[in-house]
Amino acid sequence: MRTADVGQRCHCVIREIFAANLRKCRLRQGLSQEELAHRAKIDRTYVSALERGVHAASIDVVDRLAVALNSQAWELLRPEDST
Repeated sequence: MRTADVGQRCHCVIREIFAANLRKCRLRQGLSQEELAHRAKIDRTYVSALERGVHAASIDVVDRLAVALNSQAWELLRPEDST
């Protein structure tokens, strides 16, 4: 496997992990996408795209979403089976 292929695969995996964790955390707190977007000062359609893994969030957006969710950025990026 070429290095570029490995890099592409890794980006997709972390994007999927982030998407799942973002959605789980938002739903656990009973927030709509619209409310989360308002708290993080981003567009609701962007939250939707992030939860579907369509877009990759910048580290600044990850941090703003974590703050809006009363969480830590690393928690949104951690694989589910990590301890």
